[in-house]
Amino acid sequence: MYQHSDKSLQLLDKLNAFFEQHIYPNEEAYARQLHEAENRFAPLPLMDELKQKAKDAGLWNLFVPPSHAEYCDHGGLTFAEYAPLCEVMGRVIWSPEVFNCNAPDTGNMEVFMNYANKEQQDQWLQPLLAGEIRSSYAMTEPQVASSDATNVQLSIVKDGDEWVLNGRKWFITGAMYERTKIFIVMGKSDPDNNNRHLQQTQVLVPKGTPGLKIIRPLTTLGYDDAPIGHAELLFENVRVPLKNVLLGEGRGFEIAQGRLGPGRMHHCMRLIGTGQRALELACKRAASRSTFGRPLSKHQSVREDISRMFSEIEMARLLVLKTCHKIDAEGVPASIDMIAASKTTVPLLIQNVIDRAMQIHGAGGLTEDYCMAEGFNYARWCRQADGPDQVHQMALGKQIIDRYAAQ
Repeated sequence: MYQHSDKSLQLLDKLNAFFEQHIYPNEEAYARQLHEAENRFAPLPLMDELKQKAKDAGLWNLFVPPSHAEYCDHGGLTFAEYAPLCEVMGRVIWSPEVFNCNAPDTGNMEVFMNYANKEQQDQWLQPLLAGEIRSSYAMTEPQVASSDATNVQLSIVKDGDEWVLNGRKWFITGAMYERTKIFIVMGKSDPDNNNRHLQQTQVLVPKGTPGLKIIRPLTTLGYDDAPIGHAELLFENVRVPLKNVLLGEGRGFEIAQGRLGPGRMHHCMRLIGTGQRALELACKRAASRSTFGRPLSKHQSVREDISRMFSEIEMARLLVLKTCHKIDAEGVPASIDMIAASKTTVPLLIQNVIDRAMQIHGAGGLTEDYCMAEGFNYARWCRQADGPDQVHQMALGKQIIDRYAAQ
């Protein structure tokens, strides 16, 4: 059995206490502020209040690893140490931002830590770490199958001392948020390069740059994920200085590979918390409602569903923890097999867990009176986010065949 470190357990106790005192009691208030807001993509006063409380409690930037301990006050957490904390944050969909641990900003901050120069870090990383601004990562495109990242068509062309960007992106998380100030944009700068993994470059585009247009907000299963949101973007002759390149020309695919692996695991961690809460709510519902003269908890079909939910959550949790330990011991590149296994297994398992919890809640399970419908939406789109399951299964299958066929 996995044993969490003393540091992780201490922070976990503080985080659970914070949730009991500040997060769960404010779920209705958060929903009310969002519903009453004139602009659904504007910062909510409650979020700012909770952020300050999280800073005061020492629960800020928990995602930062030991390799970048200078960017946090807790000395950095390994993947395995962060996993149970991230799981708790998954119990309330909007809560990760309270601790500055929300997607896509965690991944973008890691990009700035690992690939940006000092000037870029000073300009963008520091305010992101402080929670003063938000960011977006613009890779997916509507015209091509972005499941193959080498397909991206947005053009990035040198013109004098500037990059010129032309193209379209969509499902860009964070683009709608008023506090988002910087876009990390991946495009094709050398389309004729024989090595298709050297054709891409990533550049920094500040929000408000002339030619960068937000076309529309997008929804997933009807959810607009306000106030962070997702959007379709149009780049029409967008010009930024050459110094806005990340790492170097032709290294965009390398950055994407380094960014997306950890992000996939963070989603899996959060989803386990989403599923765990759904299980707990289903048990309370089963014990409090009766049909045909006896409590739901006495019906065999309900007990079977609860049993499967519990078992699947435990399997998902152990898979994630094993993956985290491998990442900590061997690094991300050596762990792509376990990351792929987690990414393709956990969202589907949790989607099914939440589906059963919704069923036990009857028609109410489909409404916003409970957290499950939004959690189901989260689990479902995670099967597309950071690469659809089929791509990871294809790569993992090849790796496993090669591994064992050679023995």
